[in-house]
Amino acid sequence: MLSLGALMPLPSMAKRWKTNKNIIKSAEGDWDVIVIGGGPAGCTAAISAAREGARTLLIESNGRLGGLGTSGMVPTWSPFSDGERIIYRGLAEKILNESKKAVPYVREKDVNWVPINPEYLTTVYDQMVIGSGAKVLFFSRICQVEMSADDTIDAVIVANKNGLTAFRAKVFIDATGDGDVAMWAGAKYSRGHDDKGTNQLSSLCFSMGGVDEKAFFKGTHIDTNGDRRSPLFEAAESGNYPLVDAYANCRITGHGQLSFNAGHIQLDTTDPWQVSDAMIEGRKKAAEYLRALKDYRPDTFQEAFISRTAEVLGIRDSRRITGDYILTGDDWRERRQFDDEIGRNCYYIDIHGSKKPAERYKKGESHGIPYRCLTPRGLKNLLTAGRCISADGEVYGSTRIMPCCLVTGEAAGMAAKHAIDQTHGNVHSIDVDYLRKRLRQEGAFFL
Repeated sequence: MLSLGALMPLPSMAKRWKTNKNIIKSAEGDWDVIVIGGGPAGCTAAISAAREGARTLLIESNGRLGGLGTSGMVPTWSPFSDGERIIYRGLAEKILNESKKAVPYVREKDVNWVPINPEYLTTVYDQMVIGSGAKVLFFSRICQVEMSADDTIDAVIVANKNGLTAFRAKVFIDATGDGDVAMWAGAKYSRGHDDKGTNQLSSLCFSMGGVDEKAFFKGTHIDTNGDRRSPLFEAAESGNYPLVDAYANCRITGHGQLSFNAGHIQLDTTDPWQVSDAMIEGRKKAAEYLRALKDYRPDTFQEAFISRTAEVLGIRDSRRITGDYILTGDDWRERRQFDDEIGRNCYYIDIHGSKKPAERYKKGESHGIPYRCLTPRGLKNLLTAGRCISADGEVYGSTRIMPCCLVTGEAAGMAAKHAIDQTHGNVHSIDVDYLRKRLRQEGAFFL
């Protein structure tokens, strides 16, 4: 068994499939780039690869794009600004600006903690991904990787209504969040934010309808991020609401609709049994939060009801795939810049479940994200993007956020096409100066 805190390779599981040659022989399509995972990173990776001219396929396990911002119902974007300027630019900024059109009470200049309308954001991703020329395959989950002899991925095995199907490409991008493709291919990875490999706490987001907006805006104070005025502190301490743990932040995302990122759940996020149990627990938590708020704030929540719970668990912590460079907490503290950086990040170190106080930047401060964090060691034609990029447990509490995922996805998609054009698919040997030049031309920001 692999210790969660360990850093070690897994043997490739591809040998299991070599006994069934028909799966590989009947591989579908002739793709340049295949992106696995349709969350924020996967969407920008697919858009970017297709924009560069790659024949691109995006494979998603659910029935909609957008990941935690749509299926996961995260109610708000993390800040896009360092307090002085927008840091997450390029496709990230375009997606933010488009998403703001469907949210009430948001001004054009707002760029920090902007609420999300998940249904509208879904259409934004649909239009941008399909408009780029990329092809999308929903309800398809990777279950295996077929390797060549030279540390190159030959195909990914996907399970869907057609059974098991192999998909070949010249370069693959792992945007699964959990690093599933890299893990199946035998990459090294790390887990957890402490020496024991403890995962950050997860949450199941939900929304309430029937909320009295006038009463809410008069000062209901539901958020519990340092605000002891929230009634959820008293509710949690009373002992009458055992599933309320006083973690909550919320935003109005539609008229009469209040969306919550609330409740903490501890689990191994790669264990399907624990994830299943967490979904059930999360729905119970949502009902208990509603009961507590009806009792403590009847003026706002008397007519409220749970209108929807998320389709997927809000996972904050999973595998971090070891790349050519491991970004560290010290890099964050030193505001380090890199010769090969492909973006910047300014979010605070936010580790849910850690007893250490959060660390924050001052206005105008940020750090670079090196391209080498997207290139898994020992695998020639695989890039990572999003939550599973190469980072230690500290800085991961900062880089896991959606704006950062959008940035690394755009870089990975572009790099994938450059690897095909320049190095026969070897992502470690591309011309990074040219990559940075093209990213700047598309609006990306870095030093």
